[in-house]
Amino acid sequence: MRLIKRLIEKLGFYVIDVIENLGQVITFMYRFFYWCHRPPYRLHLMFEQIYFVGNKSLFIIILSASFTGMVFAYQTYFGFQLISVDSLVGPIVSISLAKELAPVLTGLIVAGRAGAAMAAQIGSMKVTEQIDALEVMGISSYQYLAVPRIIAGTVALPMLSVVFNLVGNIGSWFIGTKALMIDEVMYFSKLSEFMFVEDLVQGIIKAVFFGFIISAVGCYFGFKVEKGAEGVGKGTNLAVVWGMILVLILDYFLTSFLIKIL
Repeated sequence: MRLIKRLIEKLGFYVIDVIENLGQVITFMYRFFYWCHRPPYRLHLMFEQIYFVGNKSLFIIILSASFTGMVFAYQTYFGFQLISVDSLVGPIVSISLAKELAPVLTGLIVAGRAGAAMAAQIGSMKVTEQIDALEVMGISSYQYLAVPRIIAGTVALPMLSVVFNLVGNIGSWFIGTKALMIDEVMYFSKLSEFMFVEDLVQGIIKAVFFGFIISAVGCYFGFKVEKGAEGVGKGTNLAVVWGMILVLILDYFLTSFLIKIL
């Protein structure tokens, strides 16, 4: 009897904790949408964050994209050697990059870099009572800290995804035509038959949602930080983990939805 009672208590505490966290997330998102369209807009803070999320991530995006495209070209080429269809290497790599690899890998990279930084920056300000100082001065901490970061992530990640897509295709073309000796005319011959504008649009739409969710998660866990430096580390870790998990989960639902409408 006692064992059953303890199990029920643990289940109750778990349910209460989940509901409480869900309520905090809803409250956080409400505050974001409330403040994002109210003046002052502080565009300079938003552009600073776009520079931080976008430009500062450019090197690792280009590096990852080039090797992703090259590796994928190798894998596709040797896979199609079984049926000797070298002309499909270009289209397969291009479609995969545009619809899946570019937005998803860009999202994971930005979650590990910018999402963690957002949580650490806001968390550090909270434990040092800088956020309390903003509120005392009559400045909304959500408008000052969260709104520019979330908008910047939503804007910057699609641009990074486009760069990833472009560089990945260049890497695939280079390996395919120079290392694997696929004729250039053959490499590009079937691109127009398999690759469509809708494929690029699908990847960009995904990147917009990924940028929003990564930035929102980073800011949310930053505001939740407690207990000093230990809390900052925990919040940063949670921001990265949940940012990556939500990117992968959201990718499935966006794919199933966008395939039907595009």
